[in-house]
Amino acid sequence: MSNRRTFAIISHPDAGKTTLTEKLLLQGGAIHLAGEVKARGAARRARSDWMKIEQQRGISVTSSVMTFERDGVTFNLLDTPGHEDFSEDTYRTLTAVDSAIMVIDAAKGIEPQTRKLFEVCRLRSVPIITFVNKVDREGRSVFETLDEVADALALDVCPMAWPIGMGGEFKGVLDFATNQISRPEGDSREFLGKREGAEDIPADIAEEIELAQAGYPAFDIEAYRNGDLTPVYFGSALKNFGVAELIEAIAKYAPPPRPQPSDAGVINPDGKEVTGFIFKVQANMDPMHRDRIAFMRLVSGTFKRGMKLTPSGSGKPIAIHSPILFFAQDREIADNAEPGDIIGIPNHGTLRVGDTLSETNKVRFTGLPNFAPEILRRVALKDPTKTKQLRKALDDLSEEGVIQVFYPEIGAQWIVGVVGQLQLEVLISRLEAEYKVEAVLEASPFDTARWLRGSDAALKAFADFNLSNLAKDRDGDPVFMARSSWDVGYQQEKNPELVFSATKER
Repeated sequence: MSNRRTFAIISHPDAGKTTLTEKLLLQGGAIHLAGEVKARGAARRARSDWMKIEQQRGISVTSSVMTFERDGVTFNLLDTPGHEDFSEDTYRTLTAVDSAIMVIDAAKGIEPQTRKLFEVCRLRSVPIITFVNKVDREGRSVFETLDEVADALALDVCPMAWPIGMGGEFKGVLDFATNQISRPEGDSREFLGKREGAEDIPADIAEEIELAQAGYPAFDIEAYRNGDLTPVYFGSALKNFGVAELIEAIAKYAPPPRPQPSDAGVINPDGKEVTGFIFKVQANMDPMHRDRIAFMRLVSGTFKRGMKLTPSGSGKPIAIHSPILFFAQDREIADNAEPGDIIGIPNHGTLRVGDTLSETNKVRFTGLPNFAPEILRRVALKDPTKTKQLRKALDDLSEEGVIQVFYPEIGAQWIVGVVGQLQLEVLISRLEAEYKVEAVLEASPFDTARWLRGSDAALKAFADFNLSNLAKDRDGDPVFMARSSWDVGYQQEKNPELVFSATKER
């Protein structure tokens, strides 16, 4: 298992994450052509973006998994949504990785979404390698970028390389470890790095390098793996420059599979029992077959095809006959898998996000919460005869984590909740494309929701006075639908015996 590297790429939209993903796959030999992708002009999309709305809008709105091998190391790359409206799916993906690459645009530095995703990594002490992208374009000074990472994210930074000039003056990247410069050669669309000695660095750059090596801490692998220090690399994903060094860094420094928290204590990857957890469910990846794939992160033991595992949700053992390894849209049957690997399990709604799978059913992995929705809308059908199809679609999509669905105790119209506006567009698009259901979203009288916990008596007493503000989620758990945050505070004060929770552990 020590040769597994399971990592995610996080960034603000437009920092170059999708391009970097493609170039990592190219360098790793998983694809043989940049744009295999087979695309034209502006429609060029990386293979990890397969959903219709992603292709139309040119953004990633779901998380994909891509596995490739290079020099004896198996890389499991989880491509996370970069769009600011997809924090919930991104959060769950980050629970399944052991490290992350943070992509920063050399001209823009740290943007709001980068900071938000970084905070999620920090919650789980996920170690981060920073890749400063687009150094072949005009950007800010390298010191300014490094100091911003250090100050804004409260991390030690350690430059592992240094760009020789930027923009029109860009002449390559000096690798501190080898003291060699990768110089760009090739046409304007793609550089091929030629490594040579660092004899003729301009005086001003030489001075910068001396300052950087004296002023920033040396690389410390323990500090990096504890999430306290980030090594920084420079390059251009579009020009395929600096990408090989990035893969080498992941292979050399990124941690192998890490222990995972559970209700039975920490589960180590070298444990004998096969255990794992579902961090994502995706329906209709292949629209021709109406499939449903649960993505499982293997935590311990050696998984073998055909073995029986018990999901914590149902408690009934299931035999896993067709486990899948992914390369974006391509897949192959996995005969076995090791800790750190991500496998897809085809199922018909038996597996859900947050389920633990194990041989004995004695362990539950923790830390995959639902978040209180920030936007609530009523769903209205254009064709009232399609109520059954709508219910099925909403259940499916809430199971995937695209939306949350609430069924009011009074009133017939169902309410969907999301953490970002774009998810509503995804909902309408997928209802139409995959379920042939046309619906519109209408304003809801509610502003947010809180899960209720307490004794049966306290819950009943609360319901007697607040039935019009109560709903059930898809699990049948009680939810207080609040008209404002003031409403939440008021009810908490009036009902101290109840817990009004903004998150719900899966």
